[in-house]
Amino acid sequence: MTTEPTRAVPVLVPDAGPSLDYYLVLPRRDERDPATTVEGIVVEEFTRHHDLTTTGLDSAGWTPETGWWSSATLSRGMRTDPEVLERVFPTSRRKAEDVYRALGGGQLPDESVLRTHFLDHQPIATAPPLRLGPARPPAGFHERRVYRVLFAKDLRAEQVASLRTAWRTPTGGTVASVASGRLDEHGDQFAWDLRRVGHTLAWCLDVTVLLSTDASEAVGSTLTGLTNVLREHGLIPVTTERFA
Repeated sequence: MTTEPTRAVPVLVPDAGPSLDYYLVLPRRDERDPATTVEGIVVEEFTRHHDLTTTGLDSAGWTPETGWWSSATLSRGMRTDPEVLERVFPTSRRKAEDVYRALGGGQLPDESVLRTHFLDHQPIATAPPLRLGPARPPAGFHERRVYRVLFAKDLRAEQVASLRTAWRTPTGGTVASVASGRLDEHGDQFAWDLRRVGHTLAWCLDVTVLLSTDASEAVGSTLTGLTNVLREHGLIPVTTERFA
């Protein structure tokens, strides 16, 4: 069973897909055995304000030895502890189903049942949106929003190249942005830039939204789709903030 991140399909923004996020957990390096390449599974779901900023994280982990257990501590470690980060890989529900079956769990429960194992909610502090950039949207638009999605883990050079191809990033660009893209959807415009942040293994995706219609649900589906693209490339989402 491979533990590489799910191979990304080269599209701008994929369908949102399942609403839960799935991860495979490897044994510790000194305990790894060729016959046991995966130790267990983690399932997560972010809770959000109506404007899509993150308010908290629900999660549950599973191993053949323990069954399902609430895992807020593990979820924090997945984003802050280098040793845990090394062991955790984003995956698809289909791959999680295969691993669950191979490890003796049988049929992976559907998502409504998996949510019943979310017993240790992790709140994530939020603040009112900061105002970055012009307060008024450009002519022809009634609202401007700026989001930042933070991610843990790192990207290899070939993964960055894959994102640049998928998002049709123009050659050149800014030094700070390693990959970028644009999407026009029924008069609404979305533009995004992927950047490194801090001095650790962390990335952020800055998304600027210009709305000319009342279809604000497109904002949620686009943010989710972009986040899923980066999960498919191996990054672990941490939180979604809003700056305008």
